[in-house]
Amino acid sequence: MLTTRENFLRAARGQEPEYLPTYSLFWGMNGAPFHMPKPDENGVTRNLFGVESVRDQCGITDAAMPKTWDYVLTDIRKWGDVIKLPNPDDISKSEWEAAAKEARDKHDWEVPFGGGAGSPGVFQTLMGVMGFQEGLMACFEEPEYVKEFFAYIMDYTVKMAKNYAFYYKPEFTIVADDIAHERSPFVSVEVFRDIFAPCWREYYDIFRADDVICGHHNCGWFEPLLEDLVSMGVTFWDPVQSSNDSFAIKAKYGNNLVLCQGFENRFTKKGTVTEEEIKAQFREYVTKIAVGGGWAYLGRSGRRPDLPPLDTPPEESPYAAFTDNFYLDKRINEWVNEEFIEMQYTFYK
Repeated sequence: MLTTRENFLRAARGQEPEYLPTYSLFWGMNGAPFHMPKPDENGVTRNLFGVESVRDQCGITDAAMPKTWDYVLTDIRKWGDVIKLPNPDDISKSEWEAAAKEARDKHDWEVPFGGGAGSPGVFQTLMGVMGFQEGLMACFEEPEYVKEFFAYIMDYTVKMAKNYAFYYKPEFTIVADDIAHERSPFVSVEVFRDIFAPCWREYYDIFRADDVICGHHNCGWFEPLLEDLVSMGVTFWDPVQSSNDSFAIKAKYGNNLVLCQGFENRFTKKGTVTEEEIKAQFREYVTKIAVGGGWAYLGRSGRRPDLPPLDTPPEESPYAAFTDNFYLDKRINEWVNEEFIEMQYTFYK
């Protein structure tokens, strides 16, 4: 039987997998350690662009959530006075070799070895330094300055990515750049093609030249921009949320694009579903969407260790302010995982 790694890579190359594949964005976290943000003497962490990281609203992680006030860049025309990136040429060959060896030595080869380097997520970068209001207005009022800023970012990114591809030899790379919300992309197709898409394409071209599988992380209704993404050589996308027409996308791309999905229960009402109904709904969906390949389960068996126990009283949970269905949400996740495990190895038989 193929390993989890072999099975997913097979699907991402457009073949029918041996069994229903799984995928996790965390597989792609083997990034180069250079220029990573570190806390200063006051415990404040800032990224490459000087944006302060803050804890998320649930208080669970410190992972690169940008401070949503007091932006570092207020005038896109002055980006060159504010943003100063390090020089990739200062990293020696031996440092790259040592970092790559350490990453590969400690990797769990049951799952694919992925990652990347540089900052190809230019949309999130712009919003992080300017905020959504000023960042989007900059794209409308001063697009040439935005392009200059992105050219500077991509000069850094291309150098980092080329070294990463050469020394790390990843099996896949991924760009994470959430340019859409649930109902619409944040920019028009025309603006996307003019300003953002060229940066993504430049990054993916580096890895495609070495036959590295390319994936993309984008939440929300990304469907209007999907054709451009696929034209860049991307063969898997996560998370394909329910605002997208998954069946239409599958009909168009077949197994040439792996749709990495979980089970969304945001609109489930307390007391209106049962275990049997949820499992039947999930099984029916998978039975239709996964035919021939082109689909992967964006879930996991078991529970994340950083989540509170299922019997935690809602008022004591960090999620209390965000859901009144605490118990049901967690229970549904378990039911879906159980059903996936039940059908995973028999689906393609």
